[in-house]
Amino acid sequence: MPSSSSSRVWLLFRFSAHKAQPRQAIHKRYFWDMEEHKEDEGSIREIIVDEGQRPLRLDKYLIDRMQFVTRNKIQNGIKDGSVLVNETQVKSNYKVRPLDLITIVIPPSRNSDEGIEAQDIPLDIIYEDNDVLVVNKPAGMVVHPGISNPDNTLVNAVAYHIESNGGEKLPGSANDRPGLVHRIDKDTSGLLVLAKNDYALSELAKQFFDHSIHRKYLALVWGCPDPEAGTVDEYIGRHPKDRTKQFVFEDRDQGKHAITHYKVEEDLYYVSLVSCQLETGRTHQIRVHMRFLGHPLFNDATYDGKSIRKGTVFSKYKQFVFNAFELIRGQALHAAELAFTHPVTKERMHFEADLPEGFDQLMKKWRSYLSNRKSHQ
Repeated sequence: MPSSSSSRVWLLFRFSAHKAQPRQAIHKRYFWDMEEHKEDEGSIREIIVDEGQRPLRLDKYLIDRMQFVTRNKIQNGIKDGSVLVNETQVKSNYKVRPLDLITIVIPPSRNSDEGIEAQDIPLDIIYEDNDVLVVNKPAGMVVHPGISNPDNTLVNAVAYHIESNGGEKLPGSANDRPGLVHRIDKDTSGLLVLAKNDYALSELAKQFFDHSIHRKYLALVWGCPDPEAGTVDEYIGRHPKDRTKQFVFEDRDQGKHAITHYKVEEDLYYVSLVSCQLETGRTHQIRVHMRFLGHPLFNDATYDGKSIRKGTVFSKYKQFVFNAFELIRGQALHAAELAFTHPVTKERMHFEADLPEGFDQLMKKWRSYLSNRKSHQ
């Protein structure tokens, strides 16, 4: 087993035969205390495979349930012998069975002393205590540093806020996404929760893993989905020809399981305001799923939403739409609601964020246009 000081990302999965145990008791052992084990094994998570689970490849089963671990890391872990079934090395095509016990050992987080520069950038803080921080991110702000955006990100701003108030540095990898358990796209606005210590980080990550965190988005899409409420259950992966895009795959072995529940909140004929609730958190999930339904997000250049998808060809209407594009930066998508169980107090916490100014103006513009159209009929 690699030492805790190793920079190599590793996972150990152990499957073993066992007697059926109460699921509630097993659930409490998803994470061991991180402080107790940080010198040897790091945090340990255990999963009981559902009794009704159909036979499914080992790698596919893990990919579906570990949205923050890449397919390659899981498959490499299996290939390297870090995945055991009943103490025996297996291949990626091993079929999981009901009531298998999956034990996931993750190395403890590294300190965030290097790699993240604290920068004095304004933050819209919705809630803060000693364990968590909830922020309302504006469209146009990148969540965490990367090759294309090494600074001026949300994480840089949060690091400055915490350090300037005498707090400890963000938990997690210095060169990855300290404090983060989820993210939203650069041009998506809305709510994010960050962890301020290792315990909160592991507890929040468990809630995302269990799909017990509530996330509701508001999206303006072209046209009106039919039916007006439903569920998109389609597998998403990188586009085979354009690696900057995501794609819905008919062959489910090629993508990751993604589930989006949607409901039309306001039908404006040309466009509709749709609420979306996520069960999974795949890259560009809402944008890809709505495009798959034939209703791309308004002003989403990546997924065919920055062109007129419904309406007349007259120049006056075209100019109206182009002016509407200018009101917002990027796709019309806002993370409007977030609910989770506080990692320490266990209180259920719910937060809401109003539409940002540009999005709100966009809605008013479309409502006015539709009203004027009806008055002239």
